[in-house]
Amino acid sequence: MANAKTILPEEGKNNILITSALPYVNNIPHLGNVIGSVLSADVFSRFSKLRDRPTLFICGTDEYGTATEARARETGQTPKELCDEFHFKHKAIYDWFEIGFDYFGRTTTEQQTVIAQDIFMKLYNNGFLEERTTLQPYCEHHHSFLADRFVEGTCPKCQYDDARGDQCDKCGSLLDALELINPRCKVDGTTPVPKDTTHIFMRLDKIQEDIAKFFAQSSVKGGWSPNGISITKSWLDKGLEGRSITRDLSWGTPVPLPGYEKKVLYVWFDACIGYPSITANYTKDWELWWRNPEQVKLFQFMGKDNVPFHTVIFPGSQLGTKDKWTQLHNISVTEYLNYEQGKFSKSRGIGVFGDGAKETGIPPAVWRYYLIANRPETGDTQFEWKAFIAGNNSELLANVGNFVNRLVKFVNAKLGGVIPEFSAEYTDNSFDFPGFIGEVNTLLAEYVAEMEAVHLRSGLRKFMEISAKGNLILAGRLDNANLANSPERTHAIIGLALNLAYLLASLSSPFMPATGVSIAEQLNAPILSIPDKWSPGALPGGHKIGKAAYLFTRIPEEKEAEWRGKYGGTQASRQAEEDAKAKKAADKARDKERKKAKVRNGWEVSSFDLWRRVWSFRGLGPLRFLRLLSQKITMLISYQKEAAKAASSSTDAPKDAARTEEAKQAKGTEQIKYAEAAEKVETAKDTKVELPLRGVTAEEQAPPPSAAP
Repeated sequence: MANAKTILPEEGKNNILITSALPYVNNIPHLGNVIGSVLSADVFSRFSKLRDRPTLFICGTDEYGTATEARARETGQTPKELCDEFHFKHKAIYDWFEIGFDYFGRTTTEQQTVIAQDIFMKLYNNGFLEERTTLQPYCEHHHSFLADRFVEGTCPKCQYDDARGDQCDKCGSLLDALELINPRCKVDGTTPVPKDTTHIFMRLDKIQEDIAKFFAQSSVKGGWSPNGISITKSWLDKGLEGRSITRDLSWGTPVPLPGYEKKVLYVWFDACIGYPSITANYTKDWELWWRNPEQVKLFQFMGKDNVPFHTVIFPGSQLGTKDKWTQLHNISVTEYLNYEQGKFSKSRGIGVFGDGAKETGIPPAVWRYYLIANRPETGDTQFEWKAFIAGNNSELLANVGNFVNRLVKFVNAKLGGVIPEFSAEYTDNSFDFPGFIGEVNTLLAEYVAEMEAVHLRSGLRKFMEISAKGNLILAGRLDNANLANSPERTHAIIGLALNLAYLLASLSSPFMPATGVSIAEQLNAPILSIPDKWSPGALPGGHKIGKAAYLFTRIPEEKEAEWRGKYGGTQASRQAEEDAKAKKAADKARDKERKKAKVRNGWEVSSFDLWRRVWSFRGLGPLRFLRLLSQKITMLISYQKEAAKAASSSTDAPKDAARTEEAKQAKGTEQIKYAEAAEKVETAKDTKVELPLRGVTAEEQAPPPSAAP
């Protein structure tokens, strides 16, 4: 979707600037990364362009920082060699997913240095930066200060034992490396020592009032997503503090101050400046986009862990320069997409990463559809192979594919591929034609409203509902008998349905661009802009359509077990998980035995204790004797109940142990290493499956024979 002509804002038009969070260069993106930023931004960009707005979609790889240095050290490359390699890999993956960047750049450029240093010096001159001497981890083994990402340890907030020195991936807290419990050097594993070093701090506390004012206005006017609002509000409510924006590294934007020649700008300050610098590499007129708040609206897409950098730190940097900037209008934030009730892990081979999606042979349109249908807009969602297959077979194929294929085939077979003359105002008592057109327009208005509000998942749902209207008008009305006996009505149905298919070509394009192109080719017409109102006359009578082609093909249900096994982790990781489960079961059984022994001993001791105490009470008065006796009997009854309960539960222990042993033996044989996955598929055959957009639907539901390839 890249444009040969440079896209610039136009006077008096609704100019839209779109960015997706810059993917960090040294990792292959998984499906959660794809839907969290680049795919979501691409859907909105395509929609905006089909609404005839000047729209620029910018992204690129984030290449500076500690992680790149660390990875390059591990691979034996220079940081630049590593960045060159992974920039190419990222671009190839996004190209396969049909992500239509107008420009995909990188942060390791001269423009990045110029713009970042300009912002830095203006903040410095305006009094928002200050020098501080602080303690920083120092590795005595390889004699260097350790940047945050070179230090790992236990998070002081949530006790996660694999937190980084700058951020905890589990609870999301931003950290100082010295806060970590049991810190260790990532390079050699030794324990670092604190040592004095001098850095530049950005006084966010001095800019907080301006940031809060920006937040109050933009979040309402731009309609930020609720999670973006809540995360930003929590930062402001806690109170902003000065934060270091320089690091003891060599790979980064140089700090433009004397005495700081061996230090660079910290990536959390530097990275967001990549948006204007990448735009500057796209066009020399970049300031028309980035210094034009009166005529440009900025939409940004990202996962929730990136929110503070875009809603607090980068806006604070802009405000602190006292320059005119295009600032955030709308932020669309996703939660996490998980994999089959777990997390994606490249090292353990768990989950589908960008290059793995292509290996399945399933076209990008299906992946795009399923990811948008499961976009984690308000809470975490799951990628599940069963729902993925059902979404293709029972949604795309049965709904959109069936409607277009059945219609185009019939017109080619019975009418020579020519649309018959028809009237869009045709009415009779057999079908409410005006009502049909009205219902489509109601859904179209809802589609546009949802997409304008960046509710992409709801927008996709409206698209599918409009397609379902097409199947409704054809049901029982498109056949040889109706064509022979009621030609005028059948011609009207064909004309309305083909024009609805033409509308679907446009409405599907933001989500599945290849699908939109295929529909348009089958109708022998170019894709049109998305209208506010549908008038079924764009394809008139006499228009010659193209040949039928399958939009989607059925995915065999057997693929579920195959793919779950292939992307379910390495054999070593699966064995480690099984060992962990077995240990947990053994620990649980041991705890049960200890509890039983404790209760049994308690019962025996308490029985003896009761009679001993009764004997000792013989010299007391009668009332006091009875009161103490009652207390001891109550305690004894309680122990007796606990003992009975423990004895009852113990009868299940041999069965549990036997099942555990059988599971171990089954997992030990190679031929049934995917037994769990196969069993799950088998037992689910008679159940129902949760589809992305249709809710609970019988899995056996299949498209009509005419839609099958």
